[in-house]
Amino acid sequence: QTVVACQGKRSRPLAWRTLGCGSSEAAGVNPGADYSDVCASCHKHATCEQREGKKMCICKYGFVGNGRTHCIDKNECQFGATVVCGNHTSCHNTLGGFYCICLEGYRATNNNKTFIPNDGTFCTGTQEGGCSEGLNFLSFFVTILIIYIILEKSSKLKFTFKFICREKCMTLTFFIFCKINCGRPPEVPHAVLVGNHSSSLGGVAHYVCQEGFESSGGKITSVCTGKGTWRASAFTCTEIIIEINDLAVFNNTCVRWQRNPRRINSELVYEIHIKGQRLDPMESVHEETVNLTTNSRTPEVCLDLHQGTNYTVSISTTPPRRSVPAVIAFQTAEDDLLEDDGIFNISMFNEACLKLHRHSRKVGSEQVYQFKVLGQRQYLNNFYHSTSFNFTTREQAAVLCLDLYPATDYTVNVTLLGSPERHSVQITTTTTPAGRCRCLSVSQNNELRLTWSTFSMFQFRIRGQRWYQKAFAQEVIFNITASSQTPETCLDLSPGTNYSISIQALSSELPVVISLTTRITEPPLPEIDFVTVHGGPLPRLRLRKAEEINGPISSYQVLVLPLALQSTFVCDSEEAPSFFSNASDAKGYVTAELLAKDIPNDAMEISIGDRLYYGKYYNAPLKKGNDYCIILRITSELNKVRRSSCAVWAQVKDSSLTLQQVVGVGLGSMAAVIVLAFLSFSAVWYVRLSFLRNEWNGGRMGLESGRTAAVEEGQRGDGGRLSRAQRILRGWKAGVRLHSGGGDCSPVPVKGQGQ
Repeated sequence: QTVVACQGKRSRPLAWRTLGCGSSEAAGVNPGADYSDVCASCHKHATCEQREGKKMCICKYGFVGNGRTHCIDKNECQFGATVVCGNHTSCHNTLGGFYCICLEGYRATNNNKTFIPNDGTFCTGTQEGGCSEGLNFLSFFVTILIIYIILEKSSKLKFTFKFICREKCMTLTFFIFCKINCGRPPEVPHAVLVGNHSSSLGGVAHYVCQEGFESSGGKITSVCTGKGTWRASAFTCTEIIIEINDLAVFNNTCVRWQRNPRRINSELVYEIHIKGQRLDPMESVHEETVNLTTNSRTPEVCLDLHQGTNYTVSISTTPPRRSVPAVIAFQTAEDDLLEDDGIFNISMFNEACLKLHRHSRKVGSEQVYQFKVLGQRQYLNNFYHSTSFNFTTREQAAVLCLDLYPATDYTVNVTLLGSPERHSVQITTTTTPAGRCRCLSVSQNNELRLTWSTFSMFQFRIRGQRWYQKAFAQEVIFNITASSQTPETCLDLSPGTNYSISIQALSSELPVVISLTTRITEPPLPEIDFVTVHGGPLPRLRLRKAEEINGPISSYQVLVLPLALQSTFVCDSEEAPSFFSNASDAKGYVTAELLAKDIPNDAMEISIGDRLYYGKYYNAPLKKGNDYCIILRITSELNKVRRSSCAVWAQVKDSSLTLQQVVGVGLGSMAAVIVLAFLSFSAVWYVRLSFLRNEWNGGRMGLESGRTAAVEEGQRGDGGRLSRAQRILRGWKAGVRLHSGGGDCSPVPVKGQGQ
């Protein structure tokens, strides 16, 4: 039973009036309002709010309109008493609000005659012990749903509903939470926003003053409020005014002063305006303006002033800094009052320039100063810069700039020669380190050109490697001393190489590293032995592998050109027609191509016209009777850059069979002779073997016949004169004669002894 009303940006509920943020005044326009001011032109029933950096008039809760010319009452009872107030009620509209009354026989649960249902009040029967008809939960839920839909229209509101059962009736408690977004923090003059900030309720934005400004009090902050706006900081940034105090003159022509505030550590530029008038009004006025840059809290400077002159010196800071000018008036001493005692002092400016100031001397007298300069570097033990010279001048405030190295500690000793006491003054200075590259370029011949914005001593460390030559490694270390404001140097780098170049000023901690790849150049010329052929066979081409000294070699090509085109052939031409192209006869063709990886380390040989494919090119035989020029081309390629070198291997006039072709014809003839001889020999042996086979078969049958005959002879009886073997042999011979085809094919009867 809690109601929280939000004041501020878009936090007005749209259904229940008691949550409104304004009063319920009569409708009408503010009389006498200034309509040039948006807030002053708001209607009397409207409030002025700022949204997204713009002010606007919005009607108060319970009113509708444009916020300026009209805000009329909104009739909440138009939805019906049951919807707005609940069951058994009547709804009554008022200006900017409404109230509910229970019907006869019912009473409000808050025991009041009128009520607003936003606190959970409803009408119940007058009979004790509960509701006579109970709570019409459906109508109550519809009421809550309508309220929720209306309120949810505001993107800045979130709602939580809580239902509580109490005495058989339903009580609603809801809370309204404001979601605030203040947007971008406001700008603070002469301040910048720093860090991250939150634009939600309670977010804090922090500011710091720009250079030359400071906070008038504490920290400068802005807070996001519940109204959706940023609360302005109580402090602002105010300009720091430089105060020049205690301006005084010393040594007749020098001035010094003190500056406030002392907390400023940056360099300031002072403008010194000098105006002098001699006592004689006929003489000209001495007037000039000089600038002095220094970060000293007690600056001093010696001016080039005339003797015996009344001077007014005004000193102030130059923009963007402001100061109150300091003025001093004084008179320089007359010339005849000065004594030539040899006293002088030195002031340093621009690191390497100094000004000599004589305190007392005769005007126009010539003075000789002896300079001894010694420079050392703490980070280089063996570095010394020593020089000495004399400087002659008639000026009272002479200026001299020394040629000094950067990042060096110098001691300058100056002695006035010719003075009675040889007065000397010593001053020390440290020159500024230098050393960032400003320009980098690589020339066509792989020279690296570097340019600096200042001068210093640099150390170069160069490392080179090649992916196609694992054994290649180049490393060079050297120093360069640059005395020019825009120095440059060229490096001798190998072609087709990946380089890492480290450049470091010897006075700095970190180097600058440059990575680059140099361009490839033409590969070495092919190593071949030139030959000239007139109508004879063409020797074999001996191909040697070239060294990759100017870049990775990709391929080797053998080109056949008409001899007439030798003088016009361009080695770098990328046209590579094959033998089967239409222009091969007129313009030549590539007869062989081999990749570098396929070439052995020693050498290999190729026969021109062997009818084989080398790569995608056909090695066709040369046409008889034509004149040719045969060229070997080596090609390197890297990063889409292609370079080639060529050499003529052979000039062929009235071409004939190549050596390989001649050898092929000879070997073919020999093979034919051998085949014919082999066939003849095979025929002779075939006949002989057939004869021997027949004889063998006849002898075998004769042997059988001999055995049969021997048996028969034994049966007939031979008187014991023949042995069994003799009888078999005689039968075998008879069988051989029979089966070998010799003599008569008829069997020969054996009759009697000796037959």
